[in-house]
Amino acid sequence: MLNAQCPMPNAQCPMPNAQCPVFPKLLFMPDHPQISAIICTHNRAAYLAGAIDSLLVQDFPDNFEVVVVDNGSSDYATAESSISRTREVVEARLGDRRLKYVWEPEIGLSVARNTGAKAARSQILAYLDDDAIAEPNWLRVLHAAYQSNQKLAIAGGKVNLLWPAGVSPPDWLSPGLAQNLGVYDLGDTCVYVTAAGLTPRGVNYSIRRAFLEQIGGFDVKLGRVGKKLLSNEELRATELALELGWQVVYLPSALVMHNVAPERLNKAWFLDRGWWQGISECYREQLCDRAGIAQLGRGGERILRGVWKSFKYIRDPARRFENFVFAWGQIGYLSAALRGLIFLPKSTSRH
Repeated sequence: MLNAQCPMPNAQCPMPNAQCPVFPKLLFMPDHPQISAIICTHNRAAYLAGAIDSLLVQDFPDNFEVVVVDNGSSDYATAESSISRTREVVEARLGDRRLKYVWEPEIGLSVARNTGAKAARSQILAYLDDDAIAEPNWLRVLHAAYQSNQKLAIAGGKVNLLWPAGVSPPDWLSPGLAQNLGVYDLGDTCVYVTAAGLTPRGVNYSIRRAFLEQIGGFDVKLGRVGKKLLSNEELRATELALELGWQVVYLPSALVMHNVAPERLNKAWFLDRGWWQGISECYREQLCDRAGIAQLGRGGERILRGVWKSFKYIRDPARRFENFVFAWGQIGYLSAALRGLIFLPKSTSRH
C-alpha cells in the first residue's frame, strides 16, 4: 500500500492492509465530505480539546471533516516553546485524518470564518465555538435540514450553558444578559426565523456555501477582533438571507453546550460587551445604508429608556443591571454614529 502518511512513503509497502497501522485511518479520510465542521480559535487551548473531541465522535453516517482555524494564537507555554498550546492541542489529534489545521494570522472572527470556509471542501459549513461541546447528533441534524430544504441558507440550534464546577449564576444575571454568554433557546420545536434579531448564534451556526459566496463571505467589519467584542455578523447574514429569498431555521435538536468562562462572570465584562454591541449595531446600520443623523435620535431614545427602566426595576438586581448595560451600550452606539457622521463613510451596501 502506498500513501503519503505511510512510514515508507516512497516505496510499495509490503504490509497487508489488515496489518497496516495507517490503513484504518485512511478509511475515514473524507475525500468528499458531506458537511464541514469548522472551529475558529484564538488562545483557548483549555477548551479547544473538548470542542474538537465532540466533533470527532459525531454519529454522522457519511463522510465529514473538521477544520480548525488557528487565528493567530500566541499561548506559548514558555518563552522557549516553539509552538503554541493551541497548536499542540490540534496536533495531538491529527492522527485522525478528518481533522485539518489551518493558520490564519490576521486577527478577527469573521476573517477566520472566511478562511475556514475556503479551507473546507463541502457545501454545508457548520461553525462551532472553540469553547463549546456539540451533542453527538449535531452534524446529522444540521445536514438533514439542508438536504430537505434547498432554500435553506442558515441553520442553528439550541445553546445551553455549562457552568464551572461550584459556580452558580449571580443574582444580577438576567435571562436577557445570559444571551451574551451564548444562551439561545426558541423552544422545543423547529422555528423558521423571519426576524433577524432571532438569528441563530455563532456558537452553534451553519450556513450553505452557495449563500455565503453570494453575499461575499462574513463581513469583516463585524465580528469579534481580539478584545474588541464586536458582533452582529450572524445577524447581518440573516438579514441578507431573508432579503434574497432564502430561509433561516432554528433546530432545537442540534444542541450545543457552551462553557461559561469564569472571567466573564463580572459586571465589567457585561458592560464591555454591551458597549461593543452598541458599536456593532451602528456598524450594521451603516452596512444597511441606515446611517445618518437619525441614529442620534435612536441612540438618545434608547439611553433614556434604559436609564428609566434601571430605576423602574431598582429592587430587581437582574433587570436593573440588564437595562443599565443596555443604556451603556447605546453610548457606544452613539460614539460610533458620531464618528460616522464626522467622517461621512460611503455606502457599504452590497446590493
